[in-house]
Amino acid sequence: MRHSLLLPALLAVAVSAGKTWAEDTTPARTESPARSETTDIPPDPVVADDGPQVIADSPAGPAGNPPEKTQEETSGTPDTSSETETAQAGEDNPSITPDEPPTVTEAPAVIELPEDESVEDITASDTDLQRDKSGSEEATSPSATDDSPDIAAEEAPVNDSGTASIEVIPETQPAQAQPFRLLSGEVLPGTTARLGWSPGIQIAGLSKPTPVLVVNGNKPGPALCMTGAVHGDELNGIEIIRRVIYDLDPAELSGTVVGIPIVNLQGFQQGSRYLADRRDLNRYFPGSEDGSLAHRIAHSLFEQVILNCDMLVDIHTGSLKRTNLPQLRADMDNPKVAELTKGFDGMVVVHSSGGAGMLRTAATEAGVPTVTMEVGESMRIQEDHISAGVNSLISLMEKQGMTARLFQWGDPEPVYYQSHWIRANQGGILFSDVELGAYVTEGTILGTVSDPITNEQSHIRADADGRVIGMAVDQVVMAGFAAYHLGSRADTEESAE
Repeated sequence: MRHSLLLPALLAVAVSAGKTWAEDTTPARTESPARSETTDIPPDPVVADDGPQVIADSPAGPAGNPPEKTQEETSGTPDTSSETETAQAGEDNPSITPDEPPTVTEAPAVIELPEDESVEDITASDTDLQRDKSGSEEATSPSATDDSPDIAAEEAPVNDSGTASIEVIPETQPAQAQPFRLLSGEVLPGTTARLGWSPGIQIAGLSKPTPVLVVNGNKPGPALCMTGAVHGDELNGIEIIRRVIYDLDPAELSGTVVGIPIVNLQGFQQGSRYLADRRDLNRYFPGSEDGSLAHRIAHSLFEQVILNCDMLVDIHTGSLKRTNLPQLRADMDNPKVAELTKGFDGMVVVHSSGGAGMLRTAATEAGVPTVTMEVGESMRIQEDHISAGVNSLISLMEKQGMTARLFQWGDPEPVYYQSHWIRANQGGILFSDVELGAYVTEGTILGTVSDPITNEQSHIRADADGRVIGMAVDQVVMAGFAAYHLGSRADTEESAE
């Protein structure tokens, strides 16, 4: 009986001793400004967000043993004053024992991502905030990686509204040459081609296209067109174009050169200045598609070739039994034409507005600056005149940035704003006393006309100071025949007028 009363008393003492030991061994809490105090322990077990469940205190065991932790849920309400440990503390310190109180590491109230020091703060617009928000969500997601490049630390400009704006400068690529399309053909950059132009005026079964030579450079640039033998008996221009075209290296050329050595193929084959209908082709531009033969040829050439170019040099010679000093005929009242003439070294420029129906006039009016190059006389091949024409065209291409050269051919010649023909006063045989290109003064004898029957002689004299820029070759002349073309130099066009 005594023992039965003693056992309950011992159990009560043991329970009381266990509680006292638990209170003595509970570690003192240290206050942290980043964490609020916990005043009450919830009766239910505390569950960690991303770790195993932690039970506050299990029922006390036998006297002298510390309370044990368990991961199983219990429905009882423990009677204890010990602090609830977090799941992270339990995982990071598995060796905590009652004899050595665990050190509790307090987590910050707000988790902040590490900041990239190379990025400066800028004032973001609403659109940027939305973009940054979505970007932050991607960065904090498990799939985000650190492989993306760092943003350069550049100061962003601020616009009028106070919002920073970043200017995106596109990468500049060098300009690339493009295929040149002409006459339903395509000439690739860095290549040459021989195309065919057909005005559609011949008998279909006998039709032969007119050759068109094209050199398309490997680099971009303007398109230069050269036309020869608009009059079928003018041979010097044919040879000039041949030499220029076949001397070009498309790999070194910037732009495109188009050459039509023989425009008037009908007249060339017959040794005639005119077309088959006896018309002068250089009086019918820009032509029409339903007009005369000359109109149709002019229209076809103008629409299919000329309008595809940026500038034009139309090469001619003097008419029958006349020769011309190498020169340019240009409308110096047109600024673009006047600028074009500056590219020709050692070439005389004669101001001429041109007449209606001329290729030079029609092309210039259509927006293609054009000059006429006059070199020598018809029905002849003249080496010195051909060389002058070739050199001046090479100079033009160099000035236009199409080619490069290491020499300068001749000095720039003056512009002759006034020119006129001096005529014979009687018929007979003309014997010239001056050469082409000679500088003369007023009263100088230019030539003599001799009557072969009466032996009467008549002198032709200069009526002003100037230069002989064109003349008739020695031949039989009649009274009123234009014998010498005299150019008068003027410092400006206004003084010439």
